[in-house]
Amino acid sequence: MSNWVQACVTDDIEPEDLINFRHECQDYAIFRSPDDQFYATAGHCTHEQVLLGGGLVMDHIIECPKHNGRFDYRTGEAKGAPVCVNLKTYPVKVEGGKVWIDLGAS
Repeated sequence: MSNWVQACVTDDIEPEDLINFRHECQDYAIFRSPDDQFYATAGHCTHEQVLLGGGLVMDHIIECPKHNGRFDYRTGEAKGAPVCVNLKTYPVKVEGGKVWIDLGAS
């Protein structure tokens, strides 16, 4: 069942960067890739639940600001120790300059 929620506008995020988005007491991370695509993941690292918002984004990878664990934000795949559990990802659509994520996706 879809549950599309507006997370931000496209101009809120620079290419190769992310913003945090909070909705109903849950944190999400919204990414803008170098090729101008948008992606959404859970907002916390799976290692120690640190908010990803302060992390480094480069080449489709988010690096956790605490222990430098890495994820591919397009797929959620854990890419570097100490993380070994993938991030949850969410479908994204862009309409009229607004970024929407489907929080009902499983």
